[in-house]
Amino acid sequence: MRRFTLLVICVILGLGALVCGLLVPAHLRAVDSCVIELAGKGTPGLVQRGLKLLAGNDLGAAQLLQQTAEHLNVPDRQELRAAVADLAKAHPELLALGGPEALGIPVASVERVAPVTDWFARTEHRTALIAHLEHPSQYAPKDAIGQLLQTRGLTNTVMLPPAQSSSGQAFETALAISGTLAEYGHITHGLTDGLAQLAGQANRGAESQPFEQALLDLMSLGQRFNWGQLCVFVRQIEDTQTLRTLAHLARQAQPELSTNSNGSDASVSSGSPALLFSAVALSETPAGVANYLMNHSKTGQKDLEYGLRAGQGGLNELLLRGQPLYISKVRPRLAVELCWKQPSAGLAVKWILFFLSGFLVAMGLHFAWPTVAPLERPLQVRGFHFAREALFALGFLAVVILFTEPFLAEQGQKMELSVGTRLAAVVGPPSGNVKTNVKIAFMETRNLIPIVLFFVLQALLYTACLVKLAEIRRQRVPARVKLRLLENEDHLFDAGLYLGFVGTIISLILFSLSIVQPSLMAAYSSTSFGIIGVSAFKIFHLRPLRRKLLLESEAASPEPVVPATARTLVTSS
Repeated sequence: MRRFTLLVICVILGLGALVCGLLVPAHLRAVDSCVIELAGKGTPGLVQRGLKLLAGNDLGAAQLLQQTAEHLNVPDRQELRAAVADLAKAHPELLALGGPEALGIPVASVERVAPVTDWFARTEHRTALIAHLEHPSQYAPKDAIGQLLQTRGLTNTVMLPPAQSSSGQAFETALAISGTLAEYGHITHGLTDGLAQLAGQANRGAESQPFEQALLDLMSLGQRFNWGQLCVFVRQIEDTQTLRTLAHLARQAQPELSTNSNGSDASVSSGSPALLFSAVALSETPAGVANYLMNHSKTGQKDLEYGLRAGQGGLNELLLRGQPLYISKVRPRLAVELCWKQPSAGLAVKWILFFLSGFLVAMGLHFAWPTVAPLERPLQVRGFHFAREALFALGFLAVVILFTEPFLAEQGQKMELSVGTRLAAVVGPPSGNVKTNVKIAFMETRNLIPIVLFFVLQALLYTACLVKLAEIRRQRVPARVKLRLLENEDHLFDAGLYLGFVGTIISLILFSLSIVQPSLMAAYSSTSFGIIGVSAFKIFHLRPLRRKLLLESEAASPEPVVPATARTLVTSS
């Protein structure tokens, strides 16, 4: 009855530890939605960020945040909608460029909500702005603007026609956009210096393609945003690489964003550039948004939507972690704050609970095992059952991690940008400017997971054999009995081979049935690990112990040694 009671207690505690471990929102390759929600609690959201932009008369930027808030059904979105409508009604001139600056151009000559590229491409606007840039204000970065304007004399361009050619309007339009952004201080010193450095290298005879690529990136963003939206979008971009990545992501986003002439928001889908704009504007970390979307090309868009709903803190936590989002369906969760502030500690707590669960279940099985007979009591070594239970707990931990960790076997989604192609026209959606290639890893994750699993199982089995060997070495029986006990454990010592063969056979069957992706390396690794493990165990551990026991057995009961001459006489007689 006592052993049965201990069995029930161990099993209940083990299952409780397993449930508690599953409720801890810490993951190896993902960030839990509970952590994102907690990080975003009490931080500004889309509505608050939109109202702040409206306070600075950034109507165009606020319109995009309103579109995203409507799409995501953010609470209090009606407040932002009403504020956008009120500002558009009170100051209709802001609809022209999406912001308070008219750049010296009569507002009446500007179409409502005109994209930047279309607006700057007009001859009268482009000419006026280029002339203004030749005599910038005293607060403008004159050296940088001078380097930009000097590139108008380039003749060996690669991606854009030279400015002096008959089709050089595209080059001048791009220069007008970049120069005006620098003139009015809408780009950071880092991005200004980066553009000036690329322009200077091109002016000194170096390859002009990197500079042209940066101009194309600005034109591509200008094709999708009006002036006010573009200023807010590029305001915190620190380098040309981030600019290029964001321009590529904006090109990939479909459908094209649009705003009605009366200032109300148009429809927006999950692929709209409005979402990309909102993520950059709310997080205020353009590089983080760019890196996250490039590293998670398939799920990054949906993850950012969840982060936008959570608020600025939640979005920045998602970008800081750089891991895909796992939306948990079980509430409430345990140790959420620990998993937020110290994710490594939270993961350690979760795995300790899984290990403790397996240990308690194994302890319960120990109590469920029948008591040993009096004849076998000399074979019992005190404390060795704890080692077996710890091994079982490690195997249980590996299995639970394999079946509960999200995205564990998922292939990476990282993409790389390739060199762009020549721009065909100034106006119109620039298709094919940047090509995206999926980076092929040396070994795919879905093939690496079974290899690691086979290795862990073989390592646990190898350790179990070492434990059994140590147990036999400490048993209170003569050496000859220990030799017989070692012979009795031959099947255990060869279990690594059996496990390896079974793993390979199962893998090949699954491959033939097209249940999993074929991989001969993953299939044959099981047998290879088994052969290596069993060989190493028998050569370096079992063989020396047997030799020692043989010598002890012979020393304990030596046989009489008969001289060779005596054996000859006895044989002849």
